[in-house]
Amino acid sequence: MKTIGYILYQPYKWLVFTPLMIVFSLIASFLAVVLSVTINQRIGSKIGGSYWSRLIGFITPMFVKVTGRNNIDNNQSYIIISNHQSAFDIFLLYGWLGVDFRWIMKKELRKIFAIGYACEKVGHIFIDRSSPKAAFQSLEHAKYKLVNGTSVVIFPEGTRTGSNNMRPFKRGAFKMAYDLGLPILPVSIVDTHKIFGNGFYNLHPGTVKLHIHQPINVEFYQGKDSELMNKVFNTISDGIK
Repeated sequence: MKTIGYILYQPYKWLVFTPLMIVFSLIASFLAVVLSVTINQRIGSKIGGSYWSRLIGFITPMFVKVTGRNNIDNNQSYIIISNHQSAFDIFLLYGWLGVDFRWIMKKELRKIFAIGYACEKVGHIFIDRSSPKAAFQSLEHAKYKLVNGTSVVIFPEGTRTGSNNMRPFKRGAFKMAYDLGLPILPVSIVDTHKIFGNGFYNLHPGTVKLHIHQPINVEFYQGKDSELMNKVFNTISDGIK
């Protein structure tokens, strides 16, 4: 039955999903720019990001189960730390997390037609990785955006895993949390790799889960970097099991 379902899904993927995704993405980019400039970046992000992601989830279709939303204080800014399985993590977090946040992305992504420009206008944070000094200056500039409930999402594994297994975390996200004095909001993503897996355009419908954990106050872990990293890693890992 899985093979039959896969075969039947292929025409839909190419003839329906792909054209709609392109059209929705261009419209969302346009709205994000216009609303960010004329109203504010939060509205631009919500309309051009959150609603766009839910539309993409609907036409996939991707069914989402969310737990732990009561752990979020909408007036608090967070360093949101999540595992990273698939490109569809973007749609899941944008569409269902329910937090106003900014992405940290390589400055090269600014060159993506329409979407890159929209990301800049919405206020996402582009990192110049050409040197440690340039990267530090980029993050210094980012600090001023993370106030009044606006958060940032970081994938500390550094790359997609393509599975429910996790790679070791890099330290950058935790240093940023210390520097800004912001709590960490751990988030577990489950099964997005089954929606969009490894290989060429390996797309499938399915169900995913998003577990939002209790925030972690980094002030309790001053001078205990490894302990904090292990705490966040284990929290996220437990949410995947």
